[in-house]
Amino acid sequence: MGDVLAGFHAAWEFESDSVLIRYERGIRTPKLFQALGERRVPLSALQGVTLSPGRRGTVVLRAEPRPGADPLIEAAAGQLKESSDPYRLVLPAERETLAEYYADELRTLLTEAGPADRHLVAAPEVPLQFKAYDGKASFDGTSVAFRWFWTGASSAKWKAGDQKFAVEDLSGVEWRSPEAFEGYLRLLPRDAGEQPAQADQDPAAVVFGLGYGPVHESLPFAAAVLHAIRSRTATAAVAVAAAARRDPADIAERIRHLGELHQAGLVTDEEFSSKKAELLAEL
Repeated sequence: MGDVLAGFHAAWEFESDSVLIRYERGIRTPKLFQALGERRVPLSALQGVTLSPGRRGTVVLRAEPRPGADPLIEAAAGQLKESSDPYRLVLPAERETLAEYYADELRTLLTEAGPADRHLVAAPEVPLQFKAYDGKASFDGTSVAFRWFWTGASSAKWKAGDQKFAVEDLSGVEWRSPEAFEGYLRLLPRDAGEQPAQADQDPAAVVFGLGYGPVHESLPFAAAVLHAIRSRTATAAVAVAAAARRDPADIAERIRHLGELHQAGLVTDEEFSSKKAELLAEL
């Protein structure tokens, strides 16, 4: 399409294979939008589009991401306020006809639905860091570090000392919005046993508080860590699958032996062709 539809706080540029969302910067723009700057959303990451009445003479165009396609939405786990939803475009009601046209055009291009097997929307760029109530969290793309503040960290965390977690040693990340009661960011180590129920006692977690770990800082952080974990897991799975494949030299030797049996008349032409195909498929 190549057209641009501008609304409050954002503008959508429609391309043949994606939607480029550019967020405005301004005092009234949600801070999360300002932190994101712009995002390119592949059409393969979307499964639907809706248009509905908004508040105070507005209409809302919303793209529906597929589950698992966007690390930011996966990390948020439904906790974002409506006003901070990066997939909502709010427009004046008089532009409803135009918005409906673009919604229909976009729907015709969407061919995917259901959960995605990998992240299709780019994660926030690293390095990232933010201040929690009890420590400073930083992520460089390969490891997460927590450095405790003496003014906020519990004795359990001081006893454990500053922490550093390699991505390959993590299985996930849990983000509880700082806009909710007792918000926190918790890392989920692999094979670490049972973790403390309270985040303020868990050396693998930092807790939020008034003015600490705001959404626009802690959520992109959580999304970047989650994406790194998912990517690492996928890479490891490919490596395991590759390792499971037969040694080419072993396959070649077995085919040579099969050929000898065929020449000796101990294997029919059909059996030779069938078994050879099976061996080649193992490469």
